[in-house]
Amino acid sequence: MSVYEIIFKLALAGILGGVIGLERESLNRPAGLRTYTLVCVGSALAMVVSLDMYFQYYQTVNADPGRIAAQVISGIGFLGAGTIMREGATVRGLTTAAGLWVVACIGLAVGAGLYIPAIATTILILFILIYFIRFEERFTGLREFKGLVMLVEDRPGQVGIIGSILGDLGVLIKNIQLTRVEGEDLEIELLIQLPSNLTINDVVNELSEVKGLRNIDRLN
Repeated sequence: MSVYEIIFKLALAGILGGVIGLERESLNRPAGLRTYTLVCVGSALAMVVSLDMYFQYYQTVNADPGRIAAQVISGIGFLGAGTIMREGATVRGLTTAAGLWVVACIGLAVGAGLYIPAIATTILILFILIYFIRFEERFTGLREFKGLVMLVEDRPGQVGIIGSILGDLGVLIKNIQLTRVEGEDLEIELLIQLPSNLTINDVVNELSEVKGLRNIDRLN
């Protein structure tokens, strides 16, 4: 395997991991552009090392070209677990953790020289992440509970204002968790039940008018 081929594989892995990470970054997920890129490049390098060691020593020892690469799949589970958080009745980060696992597999495919499958998988993953949420909202809009997390300026009556807005919309609050963050901000995590005539986008639009709102995001 030439040096140029190795550099090409690492660069391609960085690009494919980066485009998926960019989508996660745009949604302020725990793992974003840098994390996804590093995972994909590292996985590609692990596969390159595995293949290189095999071709160097297969004539003298019983080498397994997939042994090092196989550990990537196991090891990525620890990194993915770090992005999953259980808070109250909600679990956050499952999609991000699954994305990290898939990105590691993409990196292994690139390292093995399977460029077309790696590129095709990247395109498919982007399609799933970007467009499936619309299908989810439309066809699983009947799902009982939705999750929201808001970052707001901590001021008197802020939680009450949010509760009043949701009450006027007919939204039931099933669970609420407050976390004070650095500075004067407050993170409010909500588990809500929507009436049949309301979508989560409608709720987000109404809550976006709250004074002192820093950020609002839906939980996957």
